[in-house]
Amino acid sequence: MKTFLLLVMTALSAAMATTAQSPGPVVHLPKEVLQDKIKGGWAGQTIGVTFGGPYEFRYNGTFIQDYQPLEWHKGYVKEVMDSFPGLYDDLYMDLTFVDVMERNGLDAPADSFAQAFAQAGYVLWHANQAARYNILNGLKAPASGHWQHNMHADCIDYQIEADYAGLMSPGLPNAASAISHKIGHIMNYGNGWYGGVYVGAMYSQAFITADIKQVVVNALSVIPTQSKFRQCMSDVIKWHQQYPNDWHRTWFELQKKWSSDLSCPDAIFNPLNIDATINCAYVILGLLYGNGDYEKTLEISTRAGQDADCNPSTAGGILGTMLGYKKIPQKWKDGLAGAEDINFKYTSISLNKAYDISYRHALANIKRHGGREQGNMVVIPLQSPEPVAFEESFPRLVPVSKKDFHINDNEITLTIEGNGFVLSGYAAKKGEVPDRVITATVSIDGHLTDTIRMPTNYLTRKDEIYYNLNLPAGKHSIKIQVIDPHPDYELRTGYYVTFRKQ
Repeated sequence: MKTFLLLVMTALSAAMATTAQSPGPVVHLPKEVLQDKIKGGWAGQTIGVTFGGPYEFRYNGTFIQDYQPLEWHKGYVKEVMDSFPGLYDDLYMDLTFVDVMERNGLDAPADSFAQAFAQAGYVLWHANQAARYNILNGLKAPASGHWQHNMHADCIDYQIEADYAGLMSPGLPNAASAISHKIGHIMNYGNGWYGGVYVGAMYSQAFITADIKQVVVNALSVIPTQSKFRQCMSDVIKWHQQYPNDWHRTWFELQKKWSSDLSCPDAIFNPLNIDATINCAYVILGLLYGNGDYEKTLEISTRAGQDADCNPSTAGGILGTMLGYKKIPQKWKDGLAGAEDINFKYTSISLNKAYDISYRHALANIKRHGGREQGNMVVIPLQSPEPVAFEESFPRLVPVSKKDFHINDNEITLTIEGNGFVLSGYAAKKGEVPDRVITATVSIDGHLTDTIRMPTNYLTRKDEIYYNLNLPAGKHSIKIQVIDPHPDYELRTGYYVTFRKQ
């Protein structure tokens, strides 16, 4: 143990130097420490998502009271992996991308990653499912994640999947951003993409400092200052300084200023908020107020509510990287008992395999950015975090109404007033008949504007029947007509949302 601590102190002390081979600052990280930190990152994610699983979207617009106990016990992860494997979408989506790199190399094109998750057998939601539909219907990245083609562009999806990019980029936040540029735009844009970029940068910083506040603050430099995402994270940092002993006060400030989800159709005018911005705020709420305490960090990021499994997963992974696996308290590692050799469902990768694969990917990525192996050390040329390009989803658009609209038919008509609308619904089959793709035309104000495909298969479904956010101000009539209707199939609607431009 003393030897390991000495290695950690060596790695995280003033081990920065200027060498002939590397003109900028470098850090010398013992290989044992690098491996341990990568292991801590993957284990931390798994612990966090399991811990928060029972509370996912059960506390929306409120937090879990401090007096309510939260479940954790030895062997808990294995129990959940056996009984509810779908909980681990944070992990199997991550591992889908890791597997593509393992098979096709670090320079695999975006389409390789897109096809891998689009063709996978797991169920997806929100931005991921919209992107899957887009990809399967010929719309490639980055268009598949753009808000003009993906109503969930600002949702949390890539934020919960970007861990791999930071874990393979120790001290290299800009390298992590480049990876996220290629893969994160498959399913997200704007604030939704920024969530993943920021998470990747925090993981990257967690390798080179033992101060969680530095991780949170330094990594934020990768996000453009004019973005709402950065403004929200900056508020959390500011409020933490103002109210250092009261995370509830900062939670209330977030609720007052940042709690509105303005784009996800299900969340509009509801307490639900699956936007990346507020959920990432809960991640750093846990990290800042946890201040390096593993249990406190997971508790706060879970108790903050909303996506209460994904947020402690991210926080637990980042802090697990900073601490390293060996320094994660034994109570939490006991929860992993019997789970680390089990392949995550829909993958051929277990935690133990992920530890080894990510270590190799990290070494390869370090070398391609000017680093090198030197005996039992890895020499990493540090990158100063640089902002990525500015993006904004749904500019100037605000929802003005949401109306229940229940129709089961092959012809749907509605009238809206505004600059845009989204019509919720899906393709359904009546009884035990084979899946089918329903094809329909869309006409707006008497003009044919689109032909849409609506699969009845849930894996390949189109999440909304249709949306258009680029209409001139005023009243508009919309008609959706099924081509070649069949008595065993129909379209079913639920509600529609109308938008206007500010």
